[in-house]
Amino acid sequence: MSSIVKEILASPIQMADQVSKMAEEAQNFRQEYDTEQVLDKALVLVTKCRANSLIKKLFTIIPATAFRKTSMQLENSVGDVQWLLRVSASADERDDEYLGLPPIAANEPILCLIWEQVAILLSGASLEERSDAAASLVSLARDNDRYGKLIIEEGGVPPLLKLLKEGRMDGQENAARAIGLLGKDPESVEHIVNAGVCSVFAKVLKEGHMKVQTVVAWAISELAGNHPKCQDHFAQNNAIRLLVSHLAFETIQEHSKYAIANKHKSIHSVVLASNTSTPHDEEDDNKQIVHPMGNQASSQMSNIHHNHNAHVSIAGTSIKGREFEDPVTKREMKAMAARALWMLSRGNLTVCRSITESRALLCFAVLLEKGAEDVQSYSAMALMEITAVSEQHAELRRSAFKPTSPAAKAVVEQLIKIIEKEEQELLIPCVRSVGNLARTFRATETRLIGPLVKLLDEREAHICMEVAIALNKFACTDNYLHENHCNAIIQAGGAKHLIQLVYFGEQMVQIPSVTLLCYIALHVPKSETLAQEEVLIVLEWCTKQAHLIDDSRIEALLPEAKSRLELYQSRGRGFR
Repeated sequence: MSSIVKEILASPIQMADQVSKMAEEAQNFRQEYDTEQVLDKALVLVTKCRANSLIKKLFTIIPATAFRKTSMQLENSVGDVQWLLRVSASADERDDEYLGLPPIAANEPILCLIWEQVAILLSGASLEERSDAAASLVSLARDNDRYGKLIIEEGGVPPLLKLLKEGRMDGQENAARAIGLLGKDPESVEHIVNAGVCSVFAKVLKEGHMKVQTVVAWAISELAGNHPKCQDHFAQNNAIRLLVSHLAFETIQEHSKYAIANKHKSIHSVVLASNTSTPHDEEDDNKQIVHPMGNQASSQMSNIHHNHNAHVSIAGTSIKGREFEDPVTKREMKAMAARALWMLSRGNLTVCRSITESRALLCFAVLLEKGAEDVQSYSAMALMEITAVSEQHAELRRSAFKPTSPAAKAVVEQLIKIIEKEEQELLIPCVRSVGNLARTFRATETRLIGPLVKLLDEREAHICMEVAIALNKFACTDNYLHENHCNAIIQAGGAKHLIQLVYFGEQMVQIPSVTLLCYIALHVPKSETLAQEEVLIVLEWCTKQAHLIDDSRIEALLPEAKSRLELYQSRGRGFR
């Protein structure tokens, strides 16, 4: 019996050996249909047939259908690999042969297209063919998240990274865009990072063409946004410094000093120190401000233009070349650099420290004033995240946003301007940033309060909510200057606005308005304005509202504020 079985399986075993060798070379199969799984089943079947003991022979029942099923699976696997080898060949080797579809296409039609494109990327075909294959993967990944998963499973990431390193510009752009689209979830991003994307991206940001660098910066923002754990990996590969360099290019000039003129209250308060200025004890890390996209024909750039051939290559962050890029590309580069820094800084102390120790804060201040719309938006979002981290870490807050810092002053000036002008697209992140910085302002810095309080008066609910939350950070007990800030809120007319929001505002506005009113009553209970506006009656009304007293933020604060206000008003102090 055993000899007969061996004779019957001799041919399948030989075929299995052939398939196994081919599988080692291809290494691009979906796990569920993997050739190794088919071979494993075949091996189990053969092992059963080789049972030596009589007992095993008697009790090992192998249905005929098992042989037929295994044989069919082996044949399909061989067909899949043969098809893959044919599509991997160059166009000349194929001789326009019609390839049809592999057997696996019966279960997963899209898989054969993914195999084909990955095979072209791997096969060493022309750069043009590889670029087209990357573009096809971009379309697939953009259309369906599941297709992106399949591309990763079928080994698409390494050849994309290889194309990004050695391809032409269009191929590099397609490869970077595909990688950004593939990182839709933490698991996918983890796979991409493990494939070495951080070092490849850093090299492109340093040496690549600006158009490719723009796509790479966007891809970094996508990966970091979908999986924050990769932030540190990019930081370790110097991505932060390189992104800040792109942000600073033609935004501020290097090797210059700036000083603050006390009488000015705008971005122009950051002025250039003249060449004849008195030597400064601090390091020369301060930079000259130039409006983005402006001064294209400066003397410095004219000298560069005269000293280099007109056909000089445009090379990434090197001084030679990138000034000759078109304004649209420069703007897009700044926008994507700001977007990447926004995503990389979210909740990450190390990254935020690296950003604030660079020229980035001053760049953000300039770009908030004069940058294009998308550059302004991403700059505002980045500042919001950086200030949120600094709010939670006193060391960062004191070093990056100390009142004497020219860069910090420039940032605050722009935040105030945007709030005063009520620029809708930038308003919310700027309000949040000011709130995050509430503990950095001095007692004399009261001009922030008025513009915020003004936004409480008949504005949209989400704006009133954000403003009330920000003002809470000024008025709360944790803020050392809470009494000064509470008085400033009252003087700006905040009490009457808060009363209206408590009575008639939506619930998302009511809660921060009640807590703010409580802090004011708690810290300045002797205010005559509070008595005139009958704030005590408002607080009494709040104690009877179930949805308010059940809120943990109000539960402990409301009784204490009400009691303190009652105490002072019963004494009749300071009201008449």
